[in-house]
Amino acid sequence: MKTVDRKRNQSDSIETTPDTRRASSPVKQRVLVEFPSSLLERADEAAARLEKSRSELIRTAVEKLLEGIEKEKFEQEMAEGYIANSAMNLSLLDEFAQVDREGF
Repeated sequence: MKTVDRKRNQSDSIETTPDTRRASSPVKQRVLVEFPSSLLERADEAAARLEKSRSELIRTAVEKLLEGIEKEKFEQEMAEGYIANSAMNLSLLDEFAQVDREGF
């Protein structure tokens, strides 16, 4: 069993082990995460309300967080692209302004 221990700070550690129980499903890693007891209790209550397992709730939360981070990064890159091309866009606007005034 392969175990990886990475320290983020003195109290957080991540232990991963391959989950080989189901060969047909994607390879999963088992992760040990420490939660404050109040947060774990809230997570368990939410999982019960949503009729999900604790693991499924945590996976979903991490996926949503990562999607949000990726979306924010993409939007930032798009904004930077618009700013970088603004002079060209204004030039094109001026170039076709006459056509717009003539109508179709």
